[in-house]
Amino acid sequence: MLEYCLLALIIAIAWFWIDTISKRELAIQLGKNLSQQLSLQFLDETVACEKITLKRNEKGQVAILRCYEFMVSSSTNDRIKCNLFLLGKDLHNWHIPPYIDTDS
Repeated sequence: MLEYCLLALIIAIAWFWIDTISKRELAIQLGKNLSQQLSLQFLDETVACEKITLKRNEKGQVAILRCYEFMVSSSTNDRIKCNLFLLGKDLHNWHIPPYIDTDS
């Protein structure tokens, strides 16, 4: 019985790891898209997962809510810390703080 529990635990960990990698790739793409829409430069091609929690989606089902942090720039001199929230595989919310547009 212990072997089955360990096998189930290993399978669950492997699934979570693969799911996390695919969601990180999705977060990178969404961060690039948001940056492009707001005429910002997406920096470093890096996205870091800050927080993982459980939350109900609009259908009432429990899903994993991941908060990702990424950096953008409005000029060559600044770095703006932004957040992206994925609920399951959907973009739930995002936050880019106010910045000075130097191109205007």
